[in-house]
Amino acid sequence: MTQDLARIRAFVQVFDSGGFSSAARQHGRSKALLSKYVTDLEDYLGVRLMNRTTRKLSLTEAGEAYYREASALLQQLDDLDATITDQTAEPRGLLRVSAPRNFGESTLAPAIFDYLAKNPKVTLDLRLEDRYVDLVDEGIDVALRISTMADSSLIARKIADMHVIAGASPDLLKRIGTPKHPEDLRHMPCIIDVNLQGQSNWRFIEDGKTISVPVNGPLRVNSPLAALKASTMGLGFVILPSYLADPMVATGELVPVLTDFLPTGQTLQAVYPHRRHLAGKVRALIDHLVDWFATHPIS
Repeated sequence: MTQDLARIRAFVQVFDSGGFSSAARQHGRSKALLSKYVTDLEDYLGVRLMNRTTRKLSLTEAGEAYYREASALLQQLDDLDATITDQTAEPRGLLRVSAPRNFGESTLAPAIFDYLAKNPKVTLDLRLEDRYVDLVDEGIDVALRISTMADSSLIARKIADMHVIAGASPDLLKRIGTPKHPEDLRHMPCIIDVNLQGQSNWRFIEDGKTISVPVNGPLRVNSPLAALKASTMGLGFVILPSYLADPMVATGELVPVLTDFLPTGQTLQAVYPHRRHLAGKVRALIDHLVDWFATHPIS
């Protein structure tokens, strides 16, 4: 059984590292031993798992299926080991984290890097991208998401409260006026950030109830920073997280509107797959982020 696990782990390590030489350097094994383990595994299974050339390594169709299951199995075993040693051992090993790009660069990075400084045996794979990430399929340990929890197949823990701002440039307000009610936006130019929940249906609160207002405008973009820039240049109204909008509000380049109608309840959440054994490195990161944002509130 131990030998079987060694072969499986070698296969996963080689693909994760991008090749035999890289895996040998990262994991302190010889290239020849890793190659033998992978070949033995292929011989045992009776299928080729990897296509090898001098410049490129890729998985066969069988290899892709085997890699998904093998990665999940090894993660479960690592999680179990981590759970048993949580009480005595410090966090260690590879930690894969996903977060929205702009939030990650502007607000999350200091908190994450402080965690790394305090846990030198952890290696971080931080993926900042503005798309939906399937945690299980992509092997992500924990994702930081700004939303209300919707996916019941995942576990979420609240990290901090979040706020949004609706606004426009002073020039635009001078030209077309200031909206008094969310419905006024139906007839005004709006910048649509497609990463925003609801996209072109903006949600507001009136008398305790959620109202949805369809909006349109000259620009749809998948970047909140680009949406902010377009709005400060007078192209339309925008809804943005306060951590991005606040600096422009402070300089007067963005003027808040409809402040009495803005929704509340959005939070920064740490989201992770259902697992019987949560790795100590993941639990330690989540605890660290809760403590960090308690003393470094998100504006």
